[in-house]
Amino acid sequence: MRTTTSTVPAGDVMPAGRDVTADRTGGAKAPRGPRRGIGGWQTNLAALVFLLPALVLFGYFSWWPILSSVILGFQQTNLVEPAIWVGWENFQRLFADPVLPIAVRNTLWFAALSLAIGFPVPVLLAVFMSEVRRFGGLFRVLVYLPVVVPPVVSVLLWKWFYNPDAGLFNQVLGLVGLGPFPWLQDSGWAMPSLVLEATWAGAGGAVLIYLAALSGVSTELYEAAEIDGASVWRRVWHVMLPQIRGVLLLMLLLQVIGVFQVFTEPFVMTDGGPSNATVTVLLLIYRYAFLFGDYGTAAALSVLLALVLAVLSAIYLRLTKRWGSQ
Repeated sequence: MRTTTSTVPAGDVMPAGRDVTADRTGGAKAPRGPRRGIGGWQTNLAALVFLLPALVLFGYFSWWPILSSVILGFQQTNLVEPAIWVGWENFQRLFADPVLPIAVRNTLWFAALSLAIGFPVPVLLAVFMSEVRRFGGLFRVLVYLPVVVPPVVSVLLWKWFYNPDAGLFNQVLGLVGLGPFPWLQDSGWAMPSLVLEATWAGAGGAVLIYLAALSGVSTELYEAAEIDGASVWRRVWHVMLPQIRGVLLLMLLLQVIGVFQVFTEPFVMTDGGPSNATVTVLLLIYRYAFLFGDYGTAAALSVLLALVLAVLSAIYLRLTKRWGSQ
C-alpha cells in the first residue's frame, strides 16, 4: 500500500521566542544586522581595498609627474648626472629672460582670439545643425571630419594653404582681385592665421557636445515659443542657450585651459616666428628643455603655468557657480 508523507520537514518547528505578532500579520521579522558603526567601517575598508590599485596607478601616472616637476623646478640637472639643488635660481633666470614677457603676451593674444573666434563658432554651428531638418548626419560628419585628422597633418596642410606663392587661400582670393597676403610671414598676420587653423581643427568635438546638450532640451519649450510667435533668434536666445548654460560654462573653461597650452601650431607652422611673434609659453618651455638642455628652468616655467591655470580656473568657477546652477 502507497503511503503519504508530510511535506513539512520534521525539524521545522516553531523556535522558542518567535515573534507571534509577525506571524499573525503574515510578515517576517527582519534579521538584525551588525551594528552600524562596525558595518560602516567594514564597508569603507572593503571599498578602499578594491580602490587601492586604481588609486596607486592614478597617483603614480598623474600626480607623481606633477610633484616631480615641482621638485625639478628647484634643481639643475641634465637627467643623466645627479641633480643639484639650486633653490630659486631657475626662477630668477626665467624672470630675467627677455623672451618671457613676449611669450606671455603672445599666449594671451592667442587665447583672446581663440575665445573670440573659436568659442562662438561651434555654438552657432550646433544651433544651425539642430534647426536643420534634413542632412543632419551629413553635416555632423563634415564638421567632425577635421578632428580625425592627426594634428601635425592638419597643421602641415594649413601651412600649405598659407603659402604666399602657391597656397590655396591666396590663389582663391586672387580670383577676386585680393592679395596676396603674407599669412605666416608677417608678425601681424601670423597669430590670427594660427587661430583660424586651431578653430578649424578643434570645432568638431565641441559641436557634437553642444548638439548632445541641445537634444536634451524639452521640446515643449520650443513648441510653446513657436505658439507664442517667437522667431528663430528669440528661441535660440531665450530657450536654447539658457538650457545648456552649464555645458557652455564648462566648455569655456576647458577651452581657456586648452588655448593657454597651445604648442603644435606655432611649433610646426612658424617655429615662433616671425621675430618671436608666435612664441608661446609652451613653446618657450620646449626651447628651455630640448634646445638649451635647461630642464630645471623648463620645469619652473611649467609650474608657473600650472599655477596660473589653477588660479584662473578657481576664479572662473567661483564667479560662474551661481549662474551655472540657476
